[in-house]
Amino acid sequence: MPSPRIRPLDLTDGATAAAVHRVGLAAYAVEAELIGFDGIPALAEGLEEMRGRALDWLGAVEPDGGIAGFLAWEETAADGPVGIDRLCVDPARFRRGVASLLLRHALEELFQGRVVEVATGADNAPAVALYERLGFVRGADFSPVPGLRMASFTHGA
Repeated sequence: MPSPRIRPLDLTDGATAAAVHRVGLAAYAVEAELIGFDGIPALAEGLEEMRGRALDWLGAVEPDGGIAGFLAWEETAADGPVGIDRLCVDPARFRRGVASLLLRHALEELFQGRVVEVATGADNAPAVALYERLGFVRGADFSPVPGLRMASFTHGA
């Protein structure tokens, strides 16, 4: 099976936005099970709310046009850190290197020389392993709300 093609995603396109929203909900449902916390904000986020976020979107797009996964980030200043807001893979495409493909592309092509920050559920072992494998350094864990422990990571610092 050919690898997905990495390209920017335009969430002003209704079909693209709906596909991204569907993949995100499915991926976050799996994470909620992994970490034992179903209050992940993105699980309650509606399509229009997601589209309204000030994020840049990058997708791993299959030859048939399906969204295998996506990465979304924000930059508060041109010389400041890049904050990865979400990295999601369609659960039907787990363990096929989609998250690694997206993250490597972003680090090498988009964020080269920049500090990149991300957080994930501390008990999300696949995500923690991915970030560590790609050279992110784990920082302090934190609890934004009771019952949720998050792991913070930095790359390029």
